[in-house]
Amino acid sequence: MASKLQILTEREADILILVPEGRIDSSNASDFEREMNTHIDNGDVNLVVDFSRLSFISSSGMRVLLIAAKRVRRGGKLVLCSMRDSIREIFSISGFDAIITVVKSRQDALSV
Repeated sequence: MASKLQILTEREADILILVPEGRIDSSNASDFEREMNTHIDNGDVNLVVDFSRLSFISSSGMRVLLIAAKRVRRGGKLVLCSMRDSIREIFSISGFDAIITVVKSRQDALSV
């Protein structure tokens, strides 16, 4: 059974803020990818993903972020923020935090 994923969107000037709620895993990573791609295709290349409402992300979800980061690299940026310690540790151990900018708070993300 697929996990329901809700993604809230907010905007701060030219920055789109995505706030996934719940879990991102193999059952819904394609929904997350579709949402990210739709925004990028529509010209949103300055993205913040606020993890404050996310309880879990699998490697499938991390792959989506990696692809999005590569897509916005020319002319935009992807910044991740407000991670729980357990999620932050996964990003650190996997080395993803060396590829994608990860900051502590949303305010920090908006000023990168």
